[in-house]
Amino acid sequence: MPADATININMATRNTRTYTDFNLLFSRNPITGDVAVKTDEEAVKSAIKNLISTRHYERPFHSEIGCQMHGLLFENFTPVTVQLIKRTIFDVIEKFEPRATVLDVNVRERADLNQIDLDIIFRLNNSEKPITLTTFVTRAR
Repeated sequence: MPADATININMATRNTRTYTDFNLLFSRNPITGDVAVKTDEEAVKSAIKNLISTRHYERPFHSEIGCQMHGLLFENFTPVTVQLIKRTIFDVIEKFEPRATVLDVNVRERADLNQIDLDIIFRLNNSEKPITLTTFVTRAR
């Protein structure tokens, strides 16, 4: 058999990686008794929520991790503010969450509840399926 006719079987198999994080509620796994874990979609959703709600200088020894989202909440809600919020979310996820790629961010003001609703549409880097994370950020002092 000629050398150029060989088939590399490793190229045919897809490299799928499972993303895991521990559950921040520190609930116990009923079987092992260890801290429960979140996998893939739920793990990345939780990480993105944490990134958006973290302010700069809030994490000791990692002051660079954070989002200026809370500073933008008290601005007048204009199209420019919407673009700043979108850009901030895109940047923080791109910089600190390597497992996800943001596709789109939808921002809705809820003045009656003093909050902003966010729909963050992203995909995991090991999948092509789009995932939507719906969350809100409240204006509170």
